[in-house]
Amino acid sequence: MLEYLLRLALLLPLLGGLIWGSLWLTRWLQTRLHGAPGAAGARHLTLVETSMVAPGMKLAVVRFHDREILLGCTRQGLVRLGEAPASVLTETE
Repeated sequence: MLEYLLRLALLLPLLGGLIWGSLWLTRWLQTRLHGAPGAAGARHLTLVETSMVAPGMKLAVVRFHDREILLGCTRQGLVRLGEAPASVLTETE
């Protein structure tokens, strides 16, 4: 019985550390892979702007194949509200 409790006392923190480490590693890899350099030129979908309408409700403008699409985003899903040609802004500095 004492041997069982010793094993439990040693393995339970080890298991908790492995779970915490895998969650941390997953979150770290997601941030690294999402913003990888060199991948920005190959992206077809770009988030242009978001606006919070109400809790759980957002408006988002995405650019996809030279079109800007207005999306309504809720907890239940996405709805396409409108579409227009992409506006090209020139920066003058």
